Amino acid sequence: MARLIVIKGPDEGRQYELPAGDSISIGRDRNNRLVLHDTEVSRKHAEIVGLDGAFRLRDLGSANGCLVNTKPVREAVLLAGDHITLGQTIMVFGSVRTERAASNSEISGQIRLITRKDDEVPSAIVKTVAEDEGSRILARPDQAGPQWLNDRLASLSVMYETTQAISHILDLDQLLDRILELIFNSIPADHGCMMLKNQETGEFEPQAVRFREETQGKQKMTVSRTILEWVLDQRQGVLISDAASDARFASGNSITRFSISEVICVPMKGRHETHGVLFLDTVTNTKRMVAEGQAEPVARLTEEHLTLAIAIAHQAALAVEETRYHNAMVQGERMAAIGQTIAALSHHIKNIMQGVVFGSDMVRSAMADRDDNLMQKGWRLVEKNQAKIHDLVLDMLSFSKEREPLIEMTDLNKVVDDVVDVVRGRADDRKITLDIRLSPSLPLVPADPDGIHKALLNILSNALDAVDDREDPYVGVQTLLEEGGNWVRIVVLDHGPGIDPDTLNDIFKPFVSTKGSRGTGLGLPVSRKLFREHGGDVQVESKLGKGSKFIMRLPMKSHHAIEAMGTLEQPALE
Repeated sequence: MARLIVIKGPDEGRQYELPAGDSISIGRDRNNRLVLHDTEVSRKHAEIVGLDGAFRLRDLGSANGCLVNTKPVREAVLLAGDHITLGQTIMVFGSVRTERAASNSEISGQIRLITRKDDEVPSAIVKTVAEDEGSRILARPDQAGPQWLNDRLASLSVMYETTQAISHILDLDQLLDRILELIFNSIPADHGCMMLKNQETGEFEPQAVRFREETQGKQKMTVSRTILEWVLDQRQGVLISDAASDARFASGNSITRFSISEVICVPMKGRHETHGVLFLDTVTNTKRMVAEGQAEPVARLTEEHLTLAIAIAHQAALAVEETRYHNAMVQGERMAAIGQTIAALSHHIKNIMQGVVFGSDMVRSAMADRDDNLMQKGWRLVEKNQAKIHDLVLDMLSFSKEREPLIEMTDLNKVVDDVVDVVRGRADDRKITLDIRLSPSLPLVPADPDGIHKALLNILSNALDAVDDREDPYVGVQTLLEEGGNWVRIVVLDHGPGIDPDTLNDIFKPFVSTKGSRGTGLGLPVSRKLFREHGGDVQVESKLGKGSKFIMRLPMKSHHAIEAMGTLEQPALE
């Protein structure tokens, strides 16, 4: 399997699984397997086909095209870490391990932690390397050592930058497991594990483990606590060779009991602190020695392997830092969003409930005094605020969930007439001039009439509120077919006070209202969402002291790409 992770665009943070042997269509249309809410993405923009273990991206004739690693492509084989750009959306392509990830308790069950005397580690050390050497090596891989190591690090430095870019959104367990897999491709260790520092307890706990060869029974990896603590205390990585032949390891808990031959242990040093250790070892395999005609074990771990291990451990530490930082940021943003939502809702509900309480008090007083006139006034006030609560809940539901428009060929002029009939009484009461200009040649439009009705009612109601206190209040509504015949628009124009430029960019955000306690702050966000679900949009122009113009646009063809929208001259009501 593979995975797409959106790192930029309206769907940022979303992840999509790509099963092998299947074709995944990508676009804005609801019929796609992978739906993007990007107005610059075509309805059917591209597809990804998984075949023979590879995934191939194909452009389906989109106007904006497809980019892989910033280069335009019509078709391309995707590799792990590739960045795919469709419209404003950027996605990272990566592989997904299909087997179930081991839990921490399962990993801990595969690790045997032993302790030796304090003097055993230094005396058996073959080579040490400083913990910050990893960053220097990755910065200049050509100066690391032998040619084979230079070649390894040249490739590693590319993955180094890629991991830094994507690690903040990858699952940490999967990332560490992938790095261990990389290590086993480069270093001939039999066992390997990464132990991370628990942020709460400060203890180092196994986070990922890997074995070169699987056995029939339960296999455990032996980790020397003494070596681990020495590496952390000295801030150095170590290579310990031929440990089994050293008489000083003959104590009861020595690694000789577990046939450990060589050990590489390096700290995982990030930018500012050490997050864990990478522990690798080899074991004495008698059968292998006999098969290869060896009388004594042959050293397989070298100083070059130690150098490579410290470089990869540094990369892993950076990935841990980025992942933890990202998770902290996401949690902080989530809590902030919850707090803002609760605060905004509390404000609106408090205002509504004040009206309910005031109306209830009037009804109670009227019942006591048997005053029918006062009772009717109080009950009307209760009903009015009850309707506000009802509208608020419906707006919240509309904004919070995905909605599939029920598309049918719609007479847009009739929808506009129906909405105008709803508000005409209010306009007449306030002596507001309603100027309705409907195009007689407007064709039927593929749209959901209920959704368009709700969105237009929100915007037209806002326009009436905007001119409520103006002299000669005026609101105009116009329908027309744009040049080229690909788009139809509804224009709502008011001669109200206009919207401040600093506020204009925020009016489509939830709970932002220019009407004070009279608005919920959800009408415009819901209206734009409804039009975007059709592949259209809501745009606004406004000048202080002159008024505002809202332009609602719908595509005439359901398969038409939204990128054709562009910047068009906005017609005025004449």
